[in-house]
Amino acid sequence: MTILDQLKDAVISGNRDQARTLTQQALSEGLDAKMIVVDGISAAMEVVGEKFRTNEFFVPELLIAQRAMKASLKLLSGEAVDYIGTVVIGTVKGDLHDIGKNLVAAMLEGAGFKVVDLGVDVSSEQFVQAAKDHSAHLVAMSALLTTTMGSMRDTVSALSAAGLSTKVIIGGAPVTQSYAEEIKADGYAPDAASAVSVGKSLLHA
Repeated sequence: MTILDQLKDAVISGNRDQARTLTQQALSEGLDAKMIVVDGISAAMEVVGEKFRTNEFFVPELLIAQRAMKASLKLLSGEAVDYIGTVVIGTVKGDLHDIGKNLVAAMLEGAGFKVVDLGVDVSSEQFVQAAKDHSAHLVAMSALLTTTMGSMRDTVSALSAAGLSTKVIIGGAPVTQSYAEEIKADGYAPDAASAVSVGKSLLHA
C-alpha cells in the first residue's frame, strides 16, 4: 500500500494523528502538494461522501473525517496547491445555522476547491464583495429557515447586477430544486456530498 493509500484510509477513518504523520512523510519523500491533495485527501473525501450518500456514514463520521482532512491540509498550507476552483460559502442573512454549511465547506475543500467561508448571517453585499475579491467561480449559500430563503434571491440578483458570472449553488433543509430554478440559481445540492458533484459540474458549465 502506497503512502497516499495509507493517507486516504486515515482520512476516511478519521484518524487525525495518522493523517498528519502520513502527510508529513509524503512531503519528506518529495511528493508534491497537488498529488497529496488529489490522490490522498480528495480521493478519501470522495469515499466519505459516497458512504454518506448511501447511509454507511452519518454526520459524526463525516465530522471526524473532516477533522483528519483539515489536519492534513494544514500541513500543506504553505505548499503550492493547484485548486480546481474557488468557492465563497456562507449561511444567508438572518440565519445563524452553520452545521450543514460547515459540512459542505469541508467536502468542497477536500475535493480540491479553495474555500472562502464567510460564516453565518451573510448579506448579499458581503457575498458579492467576497466573490469579487477572490475571483470566485462559485458562491454557495445555505438557509435552514424558510424566512431567510429570500436572502438567496437577493444575492442572486445582486451578483447579476454586479455583472459577475459567478455560478450559484443553494441548499438547506427548506430549499428545493424548484426554488433554485425560481430564483435562477445555477445549482441545488440536497446534501454535502451532492454539493461537490454539483460544484464540479458548474465549473465546466
